[in-house]
Amino acid sequence: MSATGSGRIDAHQHFWRPSRGDYRWLTPAIEPLFRDFEPAHLAPHLARHQVERTVLVQAADTIDETRFLLDVADRCGFVGAVVGWVDLEREDVPSSLAALAAHPLFRGVRPMIQDIADPDWMLRESVQRGLDEVERLGLSFDALVRPVNLPRLLRVAERHPSLPIVIDHAAKPRVADGAAWTGRSAWRSDLAALSAQPNVSCKLSGLASEARLDWTVADLQPFVATVMECFGPQRTLWGSDWPVVELAGGYDRWADATTVLLADLDDDDRCAVLGGNAARIYGIDATRTAGAASSSGTHTT
Repeated sequence: MSATGSGRIDAHQHFWRPSRGDYRWLTPAIEPLFRDFEPAHLAPHLARHQVERTVLVQAADTIDETRFLLDVADRCGFVGAVVGWVDLEREDVPSSLAALAAHPLFRGVRPMIQDIADPDWMLRESVQRGLDEVERLGLSFDALVRPVNLPRLLRVAERHPSLPIVIDHAAKPRVADGAAWTGRSAWRSDLAALSAQPNVSCKLSGLASEARLDWTVADLQPFVATVMECFGPQRTLWGSDWPVVELAGGYDRWADATTVLLADLDDDDRCAVLGGNAARIYGIDATRTAGAASSSGTHTT
């Protein structure tokens, strides 16, 4: 994947260590992912694709994991922002958020909405009060949702017009079903409604994971086109979703597909999708020293 200019940012990646014990979804049944994924494992991919910074995103619903990620980020030159987790319903959320926000790389929160049984969870008044605090602190809200959640997310966006909301993985459309997916029209309509809210952006990530194992660029293209039509190049962010993407062909395959999928954009718009938008939304400091290849090869937190 290539783009004119500098400042390439992978807007969505993870690190984890299963022995920490708080990744409820990560079990030995997902054998390829049930191992440590650390900066040294990601660095070669970043170097190959000239990615200078990343957004490190939570993978466990604990503050302990968020602190772990901040510690990793402190020791890793290429992490430009961390999106962590807090219990938005707790009464002490103002102090919890304030403590995390004191870290210079803490930029936002991500509740794992896709795993919450109550479809109206994000509309609870207790959650809304928590999001009020996220908004007050100038943090962002990553929405890990599925298509069924999008109408409720619209209500959240309307209530919090100053809260930057980023839809992760384009809300996980059923790419594997292609044109046969009966929910495709509703997904597109809901994304279009959300895109009318200027505080909402969308990540071009995770689509390969929703496709068949033998996916082609042509399989992804209609879904990428919908995201671009709704959010445009100024509110679309590219992310790898590494290491989850290793189950769907790997970092390099997804990055190479992106080159084709974004080929019709001009240089400025391509650079916005591949880095500029993430830098703006997550407040990433482009002057932070130590690049991907130089600082991470020996990191073993």
